[in-house]
Amino acid sequence: MFGSHSQEGSNADADGLVGNKCNQNLWVYTADCMPIFFADKRTRNVAALHCGRKGLEKKIIKNLVKIFDNFGTSRDNLLVAIGPAISKEHYLVDKKTYKEFYRKAENKKITVNLTKTEKDLYLSDSYHFKEQNLIQLDLKRSAYIQLLKENIPYTNIDISNLCTYKLKHEFNSWRRSKTISRQWNFICS
Repeated sequence: MFGSHSQEGSNADADGLVGNKCNQNLWVYTADCMPIFFADKRTRNVAALHCGRKGLEKKIIKNLVKIFDNFGTSRDNLLVAIGPAISKEHYLVDKKTYKEFYRKAENKKITVNLTKTEKDLYLSDSYHFKEQNLIQLDLKRSAYIQLLKENIPYTNIDISNLCTYKLKHEFNSWRRSKTISRQWNFICS
């Protein structure tokens, strides 16, 4: 959705906003999902995404970069920041979800017949999680890979290492406490 199409004081039901006028503030509401911000340093066009597992599966990043292509943005001028979100250590999914995610998000077929050594690498140190056969899913890494696949220079990408799950006094987390509270994230043009 374009920023100018939303009305002042109203909320838009979308996973992304694109600034199509100067001096716009774009806000996204997140808990464990990633706020991802884009800025064209030449034209000053900006965008804000609310991006989680499903957004990565649906290639929301690729779709947004296509919009910047329509603005005539050069990949060298596109700056990207991924804000605080859940870390892989705290984002645990079952084998089926893990395999489906990599098939859709990274176009890779993943076989998840884990050996003991692989389980030690992929699973949480907690005995409880090992017993449930849950696997760590790294959303920030997958977003980074999708950005690189769109030919955005790695030097133009900044990724926060802050985890919304772990930092309970700084951030709200649905997975940690099932709260409906969220963080507001914004970018200005």
